[in-house]
Amino acid sequence: MIGRRAKAGGGALVLALTAGGLIWGLGLRSDDSDEVPADTCRGALAVEEAGTFFGGADLEFDGDTGEWVGHETEHCAAWARGRKSSGVQLSLSIRPAAAHRASGAAENASATPIGFGWNGSFAVRDRPEAAVLVDCAPLPGKGLLVLAHARQDTEELTDAQVLQVARFTTESARRAAERFGCEGALGQRPSSVDRTGWQSRPVARAEGTCRGVVSSRDAARLGLTTGSEKPAGRALTEECSVKLPTKGHHVRLTAYYGPSAQQEMYLDRRYPGSVKGAVMRSHGCGGGLGTAYFKFEEFPRPDAEKGVRGSVGGEDVERLLTGFATASGARHGCPVA
Repeated sequence: MIGRRAKAGGGALVLALTAGGLIWGLGLRSDDSDEVPADTCRGALAVEEAGTFFGGADLEFDGDTGEWVGHETEHCAAWARGRKSSGVQLSLSIRPAAAHRASGAAENASATPIGFGWNGSFAVRDRPEAAVLVDCAPLPGKGLLVLAHARQDTEELTDAQVLQVARFTTESARRAAERFGCEGALGQRPSSVDRTGWQSRPVARAEGTCRGVVSSRDAARLGLTTGSEKPAGRALTEECSVKLPTKGHHVRLTAYYGPSAQQEMYLDRRYPGSVKGAVMRSHGCGGGLGTAYFKFEEFPRPDAEKGVRGSVGGEDVERLLTGFATASGARHGCPVA
């Protein structure tokens, strides 16, 4: 994720994107300001779900179409009439999976699965945001990525409004998928959102993203007792963190799917120094999920020049990474055993 490498080269990334003409806002075609709901994002914006979010208020809409990473991307928004600059907005982005950079909730390891039959993520940080990925052979990357968020601090929204962000995203994804002729299975309208934070549990009793990662034999031999995990499902980025016996040391295992995987592989190639000592592997999942990308990292990062030694040996690394990739891949329908 971009934030993880801000110190390593975030400024260079911005310069590179700017030089390549990829910054959002260049070459946009603005639609008419009096755009009607049926035309907003070419009919994909879920007007009814937006209306429920705003409590039945009269709404205004606007939208743009531009190029992002060489692919056409649609962006549109809805807000209560007369409150464009002072009130909350629902923002929607529709793009092919190949347009992977800056993928919002899709690349957030703290997100939970959006659930209800969807490949997607839901995150509540400063604001609620969601990402849904649908298999779509006609589009570059063989997937349709739909991103949405509410431009308002979460604390200022009701629980019902937070849920509506998920419903707005999935229903907009359904409409966009129909428009593009996507063949991927579509999920159901969410009846809840999982806002569970990171949970610390004994590795033997892990029930989320750390489940099935550490065998009882490895736990005893390596002194692994506690893992930090998120709810397991089909989120587009998953993470499991396990404490090592040495104080302040831990292992991080991460799985990336679809645009999230493309983004991470791009950054790893561009900034190889940021993953020094990490162990990575990939596995083809097909469809919009594309090539899944799995990563093992130990912190503090081993560095012979600085006298920092790794606590986990090569064979143990492979076993932990295999356990994590197998469990995560199976949840996403792409076994990697």
